Amino acid sequence: MKILSYLVLPIFLFMAGCGNNDTNSDEKVQSSDMQSSSRSGEVMDKIDAGNYSYLQLKENDQVYWAAVPTMQIENGEQIFFSDYMEMKNFKSETLDRTFESLLFVNDANKVADKKTLQMAHANLKPDNEMEISVEPLEDGKTLAQIFSEKESLKNKTVKVRGKVVKFNGGIMNRNWIHIQDGTDNEGEYDLLITSKESVKVGDTITAEGTLATDKDFGAGYFYPVLIEDAKIIIE
Repeated sequence: MKILSYLVLPIFLFMAGCGNNDTNSDEKVQSSDMQSSSRSGEVMDKIDAGNYSYLQLKENDQVYWAAVPTMQIENGEQIFFSDYMEMKNFKSETLDRTFESLLFVNDANKVADKKTLQMAHANLKPDNEMEISVEPLEDGKTLAQIFSEKESLKNKTVKVRGKVVKFNGGIMNRNWIHIQDGTDNEGEYDLLITSKESVKVGDTITAEGTLATDKDFGAGYFYPVLIEDAKIIIE
């Protein structure tokens, strides 16, 4: 419960600050629990109001609005965030506008520029030259299964065991881990995992997180499959 309160507090402080100028006067307002999952969106429109920016974002085929502390960003650029809360029927007094749905985002960042992303993803798919054979988990999936079953596994919690072949830390507020387990599906044998936890190349790890598909981080970095916000156990 303490961990949850530490995560939720910044959101409520942000909303309270927003309330100085943008107060929700609609008694029918409903909120969902705070979410914690990696998301990114292209800025379609921006409205600054007081100390906050309202951003209309496009994420895949979905278009929605998000409120963030004022940031310098242009249409066509992308933001990346993971801590947010949705408010239904939010009335902005400053804008004299009611948003059917509005995400209050606590950790909005511009998607890293192409050069920074290249640091994380140079040799995006490491060569499968070394002999790797990792015993699969009884309660998990092999990489071959993940790639072949990606549509049915989308947005579900997936557990996998593999050897770390590449690691880049602290880019876009997370660590980027590539693993292999010796299996493949039609040439796909390298899986990207994002996590707050650190590992080393050569470690055998168990990772458990949410499987995402068709993830676009901008600057040409698109991932058909990855596991996000994984909890890691190093063996």
